[in-house]
Amino acid sequence: MSFQDAYDAMLERWDVPVEQLDIRGTHVNACGPVDAPPVVLLAGHGATSPVWFAVAPRLAEGHRVYAVDLPGDAGRSTATPPRSVDDLMTWLAAVLEDLERPMLVGHSYGAWIALTYTLQNPDRVSRLALLDPTDCFTGLRLPYVARALPLLVKPSPARYKSFLRWETQGLPLDPMWVELSALATLEPTTRPVRPRRPSNLQDLTTDLVVAVAGRSKTHDPGQLAQRATTAGATVVQIDDATHHSLPALHADEVLKALSA
Repeated sequence: MSFQDAYDAMLERWDVPVEQLDIRGTHVNACGPVDAPPVVLLAGHGATSPVWFAVAPRLAEGHRVYAVDLPGDAGRSTATPPRSVDDLMTWLAAVLEDLERPMLVGHSYGAWIALTYTLQNPDRVSRLALLDPTDCFTGLRLPYVARALPLLVKPSPARYKSFLRWETQGLPLDPMWVELSALATLEPTTRPVRPRRPSNLQDLTTDLVVAVAGRSKTHDPGQLAQRATTAGATVVQIDDATHHSLPALHADEVLKALSA
């Protein structure tokens, strides 16, 4: 199966009508009533927007949901890949330009993008939800970085699946999503913009919820929860989750967190 075939197969799993939009070269999978409050979903690096298959359809019961493919990452966006943090913020501003104060939901690298944008544009975001965010409140654990490094140097489906099995510790991941993410390693991509951990978290005024994966190998969950609390966040613990089992495997807990 090709990456594009796997991508379409995952979209079929949403079980709601999905409108595939092109917003200034950014591919967006949208669902839900067009006049409902907007929610924008930003996936982790390499996960692609169909990873929200268990969350987006249920959110769409009361929201207009926009799941975004990051330019330069695996997916269907054709916009010029961002080369700097400024480029990244300009890109996201263009995607959100016609939306009225959306809620931003980000996982992993997508959470860092969402937080960085909100700190710069607090009046443009109604609420911010970060799912096991990376480079927002804490750094990455060295064992995680060491295990992930071969994927950056020489990515392959087999290496990705091995890495995923290690981090998710035997949790029953959806096999179709695993296959899509593994195939994504074969797609032409550009190196993502290197995150800069925000130094002005004290300036954040937007309502913030942070979901912490209790079994994450990416960072120290306890430290993440403590620092997010200090920053004024409502912290929701998802004890059985690992970093990469979010968001798909824990849709009930994720949806509960989004309404916390």
